[in-house]
Amino acid sequence: MKRFPLVVVLLLGMSLAAPGGAMATELKIGFVNPALILEKAPQAKAASSMLEHEFAPRQKKLAAEQAAIRKSRDKLARNGEIMSQARRDKLQRDILTRRRELKRKQDEFREDLGVRRNAELGKLERQIRTAILAVAKDGHYDLIVSDGVLYASKRVDITGRVLRRLEQRAKRPAKK
Repeated sequence: MKRFPLVVVLLLGMSLAAPGGAMATELKIGFVNPALILEKAPQAKAASSMLEHEFAPRQKKLAAEQAAIRKSRDKLARNGEIMSQARRDKLQRDILTRRRELKRKQDEFREDLGVRRNAELGKLERQIRTAILAVAKDGHYDLIVSDGVLYASKRVDITGRVLRRLEQRAKRPAKK
């Protein structure tokens, strides 16, 4: 009967020692700064310039329409006193109609740009996630953290490696 407590104590001691031995294995932790990656990744710059190129013609048209409306308003302010009432009313209605139409077009422009920007951002986020996973697997990391980190030393910051991976990927021709 005296042996039972001794065996229990030995088993308990061994079970407590086992997790300590497992904890002695060092974890490899890395940190990624997603804001820096979104700012510096060549894919982000390419997406931004592509969107700019895609939406520039519409933006120029909207600016030209806005300038034309402004010109009509100035004409009304300058010459409204000497115009006939009918002509002044017609010009005011025309300005109001054009302003409404411009506002509708601007709203459509913003909505279309937002949809395209979100689509490109989603594609970019998938590329970044793929690059992070590749760096993590290549470097045998146990844990990669990003948002919500208050401090990360340069020793665990793998942002530069992820950026290099994205730069290498940007240099390769795109698969169709």
